[in-house]
Amino acid sequence: MMKKIKDFIQIQLRQRLLSVNVWYLNKFFGTHIDATARISLKAKIDKRNGDGIYIDEGTYVAFGVAILAHDMCRHLKADVRIGKNCHIGCNSLILPGVTIGDSCIVAAGAVVTKDVPPNTLVAGNPAVVKKEGIQLNRLGILPKESC
Repeated sequence: MMKKIKDFIQIQLRQRLLSVNVWYLNKFFGTHIDATARISLKAKIDKRNGDGIYIDEGTYVAFGVAILAHDMCRHLKADVRIGKNCHIGCNSLILPGVTIGDSCIVAAGAVVTKDVPPNTLVAGNPAVVKKEGIQLNRLGILPKESC
């Protein structure tokens, strides 16, 4: 019984921290992240060009992900847009100027250098489309029969 209570409290605290993280990024760095998006505390969001980052509702960004909206070498600032209900896998890198369509999955460790069409799964370095026309369930998870 105590373990269930402890687990419940941990989940609630984690959810509160994630929503505070989104509020903090929007308020102080000008990002455009929907309140229902879940951004890991260990994700790296570009704060130098925060105004160029758009993350829509229901999107999950895992730990170690880096989302960049500027390139210091080329003196480039370009918007990054991530659509609704996307899943960005851990340690992925999203480069400036990339648009990721709705209901996409970016595999762990992928380096996204070009736009990603909606309902696709991308993986690799550089990221390439591995599967098109994927349908995520209501929780934003790829059902086993779709694999």
